[in-house]
This record gives sequence, structure tokens and C-alpha cells, in this order.
Amino acid sequence: MPQTSILLPLLAMIALVFVVWVRLYIDRISELRSQRIAVQDISTSRQMAERLKNTNAADNFKNLFEMPVLFYVFCLTIFVTQSATSVLVGCAWLYVLLRVAHSVIHCTYNNVLHRFIVYAISSLLLFGLWFMVGAQILWLA
Repeated sequence: MPQTSILLPLLAMIALVFVVWVRLYIDRISELRSQRIAVQDISTSRQMAERLKNTNAADNFKNLFEMPVLFYVFCLTIFVTQSATSVLVGCAWLYVLLRVAHSVIHCTYNNVLHRFIVYAISSLLLFGLWFMVGAQILWLA
């Protein structure tokens, strides 16, 4: 398996961040126009919370810089240590798919239970990936 294959799920996560970012700004501009809110009126997070109703995409965008940061580091660690295996790459793709599902739920109908289930599974998978990598690093040390 080529070691660069671990970079493909990483690029897919970056693409997801881009898609959510676009959705965020489409939602935000649409709401600002429809409610005739001046941008200066939402210059702080408190003002945004008070004035804006549709914050799903914004909340999800923030979410993509929490647990997924560990995923980015995981992919880079696998690449740098040249330890990509089909299992690790396959699990990385599964993580990306779970995060896509989480974002779709969060940015659309936003059922908290559905979102939490996907989040919990993806988080456990990510910790499992780090456990495998940690064991591999300790085994080689």
C-alpha cells in the first residue's frame, strides 16, 4: 500500500470543512439579508447568538476543529512514520464518512440523538486508531 494513501482521507476531511464553510456563509448571508441585519450588528459572538437563528452550519464548522484535529495529526503521523496499512487507511476513511454523516445531520435536520450517536462512534474509532498507532510506536521503540 502506498504511504500517501493515508493523505487521501485527510484531504477528504479538508474538503468537508470547505463544504461546511460554504454552507455557513450561504446561510449567514441569506439570514443577514432576510432579516436586514447590518454586519456590524453581529460583530461579537454574543451579538450573533442574540440575532441569528440559523447557526447549525456555524456550530458544525466549529465542531470540525475539535476532535478532527486529532484525526489530522493521526494521518500526518502515519505518513511521517511510513506506517500506513490497509486497516488504518480503511478506518481513516470510515472516520471521514462518519464525520460527513455528522455534518449532514448537524447542518440539516439536527436531531441531537442521531448526531450524538455518529459523534460517539467516530470518536471511539478515532481513539481506537490512536491506540493502534500508539501500540505500534511503543512496540518499535
